[in-house]
Amino acid sequence: MKRHKKQSRVRELTTFAVRPRPGRRDQGIITVGGRAVPCALGRSGIRALKREGDGATPLGRWKLERVLFRSDRGPRPRSRLRACPIRKSDGWCDAPQDRNYNRPVHLPYPASCEALWRDDILYNIVIILNHNQRPRVRGRGSAIFAHIARPDMSATEGCIAMRTHDLQFILQQCGSRAVFAVLG
Repeated sequence: MKRHKKQSRVRELTTFAVRPRPGRRDQGIITVGGRAVPCALGRSGIRALKREGDGATPLGRWKLERVLFRSDRGPRPRSRLRACPIRKSDGWCDAPQDRNYNRPVHLPYPASCEALWRDDILYNIVIILNHNQRPRVRGRGSAIFAHIARPDMSATEGCIAMRTHDLQFILQQCGSRAVFAVLG
């Protein structure tokens, strides 16, 4: 009689809870297993009803879709998520009236969009979150990412930002079905 060994699997974390810090609506804490990771949130805090340009981080469960990274500034981040290098021509449309609203675009682009290739470090590593993607609702917010925070951990335009080593830690912990649960 032949015995089969069960394959051991590394435990993948699937839910990262994001909560506001008391007294600081633009600051938060991400719970990663037993570890608390500080993060910057949108300047307007967390809101259930997200609007384009309101500076709020949307309340809800947002799947970590894929990773973008600057290959000229570092190696591919270690993660089970699909990762692609950012090119100088990569952008993200934030014009609600455009047919490519809240989608990646190639620059130059005729409508308003955000360049993903930046001079600062904020987009050296970016996690695309599935906020307002399926279905896309015009004006309900675009380009909601997890990315590297400014050195002073100042507010974002609605994204979730953290220190480089914390972002890399989260990427190493997450599985292919990971979500940020943004709680009010």
